[in-house]
Amino acid sequence: MVPEFGQLALIFALLVSVLQVVIPLLGVRNSQDWLMAYARPLASAQAVFLLISLAILTYCFVVDDFSVAYVAKNSNTALPTPFKVSAVWGAHEGSLLLWVTLLGCWGLAVSLFSRSLPLDMVARVLSIMGMVSVGFILFTLETSNPFERSLPSVPSEGADLNPLLQDFGLIVHPPTLYMGYVGLSVAFAFALAALMGGRLDAAWARWSRPWTTAAWIFLTVGIALGSWWAYYELGWGGWWFWDPVENASLMPWLVATALLHSLAVTEKRGLFKSWTVLLAIFAFSLSLLGTFLVRSGVLTSVHAFASDPERGIFILALLGICVGGSLLLYALKAPTVASVGRYEWVSRESFMLLNNLLLVVAAFAILLGTLYPLVIDFFGMGKISVGASWFNTMFVPLSVLLALIIGPGALSRWKADELKRIGGQTVAAAIISLLLAFAVPLLHGGDMNWQVFLGIAVALWLITVTLTDVWKKCRGQLSRIPSLGLSFQGMVLAHIGVAITIIGVAMVANYSEEKAARMAPGDIETLGAYQFEFVQAGHIEGPNFVSDAARFRVTKDGKEISLLTPEKRRYNARGQIMTEAAIDVSLFRDVYISMGEPLDNGAWGMRLQVKPFMRWVWLGAIFMSLGGALAMADKRYRRRKTLQEANA
Repeated sequence: MVPEFGQLALIFALLVSVLQVVIPLLGVRNSQDWLMAYARPLASAQAVFLLISLAILTYCFVVDDFSVAYVAKNSNTALPTPFKVSAVWGAHEGSLLLWVTLLGCWGLAVSLFSRSLPLDMVARVLSIMGMVSVGFILFTLETSNPFERSLPSVPSEGADLNPLLQDFGLIVHPPTLYMGYVGLSVAFAFALAALMGGRLDAAWARWSRPWTTAAWIFLTVGIALGSWWAYYELGWGGWWFWDPVENASLMPWLVATALLHSLAVTEKRGLFKSWTVLLAIFAFSLSLLGTFLVRSGVLTSVHAFASDPERGIFILALLGICVGGSLLLYALKAPTVASVGRYEWVSRESFMLLNNLLLVVAAFAILLGTLYPLVIDFFGMGKISVGASWFNTMFVPLSVLLALIIGPGALSRWKADELKRIGGQTVAAAIISLLLAFAVPLLHGGDMNWQVFLGIAVALWLITVTLTDVWKKCRGQLSRIPSLGLSFQGMVLAHIGVAITIIGVAMVANYSEEKAARMAPGDIETLGAYQFEFVQAGHIEGPNFVSDAARFRVTKDGKEISLLTPEKRRYNARGQIMTEAAIDVSLFRDVYISMGEPLDNGAWGMRLQVKPFMRWVWLGAIFMSLGGALAMADKRYRRRKTLQEANA
């Protein structure tokens, strides 16, 4: 009976979400506060029912209830308990339940932390979020019910979780990424609510900005966690594949980044109102598109969950309703919204607009490369693939140009400025950046590498110009930095994070060293400055796997650096073979060993790698996320502000 309670809770959540759509909107239409006031308790009730449903599914996994078909397909009695919990979202049905539960939790958060907002605005926002919930809970119940029973033939043992997913990465990556995906629904709801109410002013931008920032933080961390997980789990040391599903997470992140900057202009100057709304619609629409790509079966990917055409059609219909309905509302309402204020071609507003355009063009380029093969295949024109070289050719130049304008944009003034003044403040930064960038490849590699030079120059330019802006604003007194405000400090930290990631990408892409070798116990191989000694081979027995393992001693200049143990695991239930890489981590390099196939006479094929500055790729994401958190903590977002105050 326990699984039935979970399904019943999901049905109750659907009923409550329908009421959440209808009652508050009736209150808005008839100007009845008592009806609008139901928005908060209904959103809270929906979240509670969804949490109960998710908790019951988790319980079924923990107690090995194989009468639930989803549990039987994705768990096993030998599976460690932490992985039983993460197996809840390890396949399509459970991950979708997690998706809708997190959507309910975002609605709960809005209901709890929106006390200063006008009641009609809250009613509209929560009603729109309720509409999204109705669609996805219906989708869960109709096509993806995680509580479906396998009665009367209950298996005595489960099929086990996919070995690729039996990792800490599954515990943290999907929930974090989904929080970002689903969190963009709040920005979407605020934008549509503002359109419906004719309230596209600085106050709306101020209300929406912290919610958008929160979603952006989760999306940033989620993408970084996915990259880190793929790096060590797949066994070949790659950290970004331009896989369609990876692209599906990057596209909304790029548009959400543009949205954050556009909201800042709308809040401060009352400009870009219609554009900001459009960005909010596009950001959430791209999140829904990612859901469609993962679950529709239109592509094959290590990340994809499902291949059921019925599910794909359902999600495509939801996508069409959400995107089509919101764009129709935009078409009807946006022409009536007029921005106030003027700005010159050289101004902070212009830099912000260029920033937005570059981010959106980058997202569109990735969208084109992701969908083009699918469109060609759909029309029966053959099968093609768009490789990493195409994405790099399109994305890298746009990223370089974007990084170059971030610094001057921060130094520029609102309304009007002069290129001569901005140039005068950035000359020293440009000279320092070029000199250091010229020295780095010579000192590190011994010869000039122009790709490294460009990457380091752009990153150092961004850092030096950002610090120049800090120095100017605090008038040369570092003790004044706290008075500049948390929002400004967060911006500085986020921009430095972008630069750190650029440095990491430039260094690891150009200076990684790799060697494939046939090695047996006692053999020694040299890679760069490091020596790899195969000390011994052995076996390891895990809770649900057995593995062949190799013990390596890594030395540099005769000094031992690390003892590493890569494995080749065979999982008992499925007989699937998995590679477990061994990595010695430091701030400035990773030493990476993975096992290939067994060879004759006790030898193995080994993959040895040294990756400089690998950690900087993800360290930059941490800085960006901390910058977003600082900006969210700014007290300005906890009080109302009128358009007149914003423009003062």
